[in-house]
Amino acid sequence: MECDVCGRAMWRWPALPTAWEEEIWSCSWCHAAAHLGGEWFEVSRPPYLPVKMRWERAVADGLPAEVSHAFGIFDRTLCGIQEAGMSPSGYWWLPERESACGACREAAGVIDGRWPQAMRGEDARISVVARRL
Repeated sequence: MECDVCGRAMWRWPALPTAWEEEIWSCSWCHAAAHLGGEWFEVSRPPYLPVKMRWERAVADGLPAEVSHAFGIFDRTLCGIQEAGMSPSGYWWLPERESACGACREAAGVIDGRWPQAMRGEDARISVVARRL
């Protein structure tokens, strides 16, 4: 699948089959996501979010508590750390905080810059619901 934001290849998240057969695809370049399938057979493309609202704080036993890392895609932090059992915390990762990982902050800025201005509007990424057969 091709990313509608940057045109690069997207990668499918490994997931167990569900009753609704939803697939989640992510772009490793600009971190755009697309959700396919689901209960209403839809294509859902979450819109652009600013850096301070895009990522959740990563949690895992192996991460130091004094540094906050951004949970990226494919179960890694934005700076590339991968720990067993890592997950998003449910709380925003705030890059402006002193405790924020500098490498995650830098990666977040680079990824943000990869989104064209034309794709940052609320309606820039159209989502579609298909009819059931």
